[in-house]
Amino acid sequence: MQYSESTAEHGTSVSLILISLVVILMSAKLGGALLERIRQPAVLGELIFGVLLGNLSLLGLHQLDYLKTNEGIAILAELGVIFLLFEVGLESNIKQMMEVGLSSFLVALVGVIVPMLLGWGVGAWFLPHSSTLVHVFIGATLSATSVGITARVLKDLGKTTTKEARIILGAAVIDDVMGLVILAAVSGIIKAADRGGAGISIVDVSLIVLKAVAFLVIALWIGSRLSPRMFALASRLNVSGVLLAVSICFCFLLSYLANRIELAPIVGAFAAGLILDPVHYQDFRGRGEHSIEDLLRPISSFLVPVFFVLMGVRVDLKTFADSSILGFALALTFVAILGKQACALAVLEKGLDRISVGIGMIPRGEVGLIFASIGAALMLSGSPVVSSSTYSAVVIMVILTTLVTPPLLKISLAHGDRRKVARAKEGQRIPFTR
Repeated sequence: MQYSESTAEHGTSVSLILISLVVILMSAKLGGALLERIRQPAVLGELIFGVLLGNLSLLGLHQLDYLKTNEGIAILAELGVIFLLFEVGLESNIKQMMEVGLSSFLVALVGVIVPMLLGWGVGAWFLPHSSTLVHVFIGATLSATSVGITARVLKDLGKTTTKEARIILGAAVIDDVMGLVILAAVSGIIKAADRGGAGISIVDVSLIVLKAVAFLVIALWIGSRLSPRMFALASRLNVSGVLLAVSICFCFLLSYLANRIELAPIVGAFAAGLILDPVHYQDFRGRGEHSIEDLLRPISSFLVPVFFVLMGVRVDLKTFADSSILGFALALTFVAILGKQACALAVLEKGLDRISVGIGMIPRGEVGLIFASIGAALMLSGSPVVSSSTYSAVVIMVILTTLVTPPLLKISLAHGDRRKVARAKEGQRIPFTR
């Protein structure tokens, strides 16, 4: 009798997840298609439709309220964000990051520090009774840039080969690495403070930062040496799907190791993507296998939208009935945009379109959502670091920064092209002599 009851309960939970995935995936694709028709990133449609699903209760419909707390859907969403960061790492290249020069590094550095300090200040202003660590975490959510959204906009405009685009994309990738280190450090500080119940010393903070940096450096150093041997050994297995299975296992292993030392699993996933290089699995490519990116695409197109829709579902629009929360969201958006404009000052080369570089760093996209979701799960003195109202404000900031970037970047790049043409004509003029 006990077996049949547990089996029935299991069947009910599975069927609930199945119908939930139908709703989530159909909403994600519909939202993505609608937003792409107006030349906006599909991820924005997934997020907005998630917000709509999560707030149907305002219309008296409570059938989907369980999505906010269902553990099965939450696990699928976490897997989705791990695959997302794995893909971002695969699309990034350490050598190209080193080749983009000092400008990209300085743009990334300014683009992390200034928005974080501004976000910290806004958090302290609007949430004066919260812990300083909460204010720091809010600042951290503004630090990183969505390289995927910026790359998509530049590709649509046919500008990926320009010097400005290379600086933007290089800086955005470095920005992400710095952002992940900051996320790991701030999360570790909050966990330590929550366990100790008191402030922690500068030595403790330094050790946490060192741990995050050390993990990335050691993982990259060891992984880049083990990866070719791992794939060479795997290529001897004459069975289909080996390349995909080994790649996913490598990603999951590094994610697990990151989590074991109290870093976010996405840090390990990103490191795994950075390590894996097409040269490492040349034996598989030689016998007709697709690249890892191509093999992962069907899986990520299934799991990643679950993450974005669920992030939208967790936004509570009722919190904006309080005008201070709406003001908080708008203030966060303002400093998120302003902080990235400081990046323009860090471009060293003369004659480049600095304004476009600053605008290209604006979108927070998936990175801001990842930070917010981790903050909502972190506890400090028995309360979430990112409360439901703060979470909603951060999501609004993500939506607005993602919305404004494509049109602003298009206008700025066009204006920059006109200035370059004007300068070229000015330089071709022959001085009049008698």
